[in-house]
Amino acid sequence: MHALMRRFFPLALVMLLCMSTLVAAGKKEQPEVAEREAPMTTTTREERFFFIPIQDELLAKLNVLESHIILQKGTERAFTGKYTDTTDEGTYYCRQCDTPLYYSEDKFHSNCGWPSFDDELPEAVRKFPDPDGMRTEIVCATCEGHLGHVFVGEGYTDKDIRHCVNSISLVFKPGPPVAKAVFAGGCFWGVEYLFEKLEGVHAAISGYTGGHTENPTYRQVLTHTTGHLEAVEVRYDPRIISYEQLAKYFFEIHDPTQSDGQGPDIGNQYLSAIYYRNRVEYDTAIDLIGILEGNGMDIATKILPAAVFWPAEEYHQDYYELKGTLPYCHAWTKRF
Repeated sequence: MHALMRRFFPLALVMLLCMSTLVAAGKKEQPEVAEREAPMTTTTREERFFFIPIQDELLAKLNVLESHIILQKGTERAFTGKYTDTTDEGTYYCRQCDTPLYYSEDKFHSNCGWPSFDDELPEAVRKFPDPDGMRTEIVCATCEGHLGHVFVGEGYTDKDIRHCVNSISLVFKPGPPVAKAVFAGGCFWGVEYLFEKLEGVHAAISGYTGGHTENPTYRQVLTHTTGHLEAVEVRYDPRIISYEQLAKYFFEIHDPTQSDGQGPDIGNQYLSAIYYRNRVEYDTAIDLIGILEGNGMDIATKILPAAVFWPAEEYHQDYYELKGTLPYCHAWTKRF
């Protein structure tokens, strides 16, 4: 019996060692298989910056008749509208969101019973097939409030197009178009100063936006508790300078890669951000960030839906013009 055990013990030991080696090898290879099978995850810029339509706090309150026309896509009775036959020089704005839509030089008499225009301001109006299957509806590109319908081939003007618009959807203001864009790029003094140098910019206003405190003061914003960023509201003529040109310039007058402020100004009120009002502005910001990141820049700029803009105290307005000096942390650098 002992002789038999001595005879088979070495063989059993060898078999046991072989099995242990195979088990260990199997365990070693298992993580590699798991790693190969792990799904790849990527985040698109659209997922990184989720689009949100213009918020209700930025829209005017509408009465019953205005709601019927603008929200429920109604039509006012022919020849009853306030602006049917007006010829004053100025701009027609969206009643609901105050976006400039049409300029008076594009208005003409069609004798159809509603205000008629043969052109809109750039990127101001969107067109959709009407549910009746025959006409084309036109809406404000910012708030999608109903304006009316567009017709082609009637021969009224050389442009051969007629925007037939409800007067109730419009608000007339004398003067050239004034569109608004809001950018945050650190201390508002320098951003304001440089934007006001551009042709087509009516004014640049220093202020605060994106927070939860109504009409905050500079001292309140400095406490980092209001959630506001120092920002600049650029008021411009879209016939002369486009939103895309403004956004490109914004990326070129500050450092969009700095994530904790701008230059020596550190803090959450100095972060870089673009506040968009509509899909066109959102898409423009996304595309420009794509170009810059494609060139190797790690962009920290946030893309956020527009919020209430509160103008800053008077002593912050035109700061460098009044002081007679130049910005300390903003300068133009070509990036596009």
